Amino acid sequence: MVKRDERRTVDAGSLPYRPCVGIMLINKDGLVWVGNRIQEVDTGSPLTWQMPQGGIDAGEDPREAAFRELKEETGIHKAEIIGETKDWLTYDLPPHLVGHALKGKYRGQKQKWYAMRYLGRDDEFDLTADKHQEFSEWAWVSIDELTELIVPFKRGVYEQIVLELGPLAKPA
Repeated sequence: MVKRDERRTVDAGSLPYRPCVGIMLINKDGLVWVGNRIQEVDTGSPLTWQMPQGGIDAGEDPREAAFRELKEETGIHKAEIIGETKDWLTYDLPPHLVGHALKGKYRGQKQKWYAMRYLGRDDEFDLTADKHQEFSEWAWVSIDELTELIVPFKRGVYEQIVLELGPLAKPA
């Protein structure tokens, strides 16, 4: 893990946003899936929960990327898209993470978020499905709890997700 005091100066404005997708996975009870992220860099916050998200490969359709990322991070594929954010949402990394997080190549992320209804069983989740495990544990949470669990620099994006996609987090 890169520590906060191992800094190098990088001009965030000279870096692009990483194209990314995010998934608000909703179960039959209207709860939202969150994972406790394994930290590769010290964010400076004890809050380490987030919804599945990840980069879009070159030439990849964002919807395809969302299903791929969901499979890689959670091990599941039984889901259907029930909504998406109108626009791309962005967040900037805090200054101490620029040049370290996101392989040091990006100032933050530009994300397209999808609401998906989970169609499987809880015992189908496998956090070790991919060679690079993202999460140490997971939980279903109420939409009302979601933003409180998120690292502060991503909170604005999560508030927008809750506004746009939150009404879909209801029992099936």
